[in-house]
Amino acid sequence: MTVTAEKKQEIIKDNAQAEGDTGSPEVQVAILTERIKNLTGHFKGHHKDNHSRRGLLMMVNKRRNLLAYLKRKDVERYNALIQKLGLRK
Repeated sequence: MTVTAEKKQEIIKDNAQAEGDTGSPEVQVAILTERIKNLTGHFKGHHKDNHSRRGLLMMVNKRRNLLAYLKRKDVERYNALIQKLGLRK
């Protein structure tokens, strides 16, 4: 259900703007997207797990806010990230 350290490092390497970049919106959105995918799969078998559902909703909202920030600051980076992660506009 959680993202492993190796998977997280791979996501960071794929989305980092520079060496050692872990805080850019692209990296944060990519990690949140992976966590959201994992939790969505979890709910297939545990549909009554409302505590985790609350965490999922908080992650979705955080990702939405980061995407809105990125769209405000740099539309090209926003569009590239949406395309790369397969998120809809």
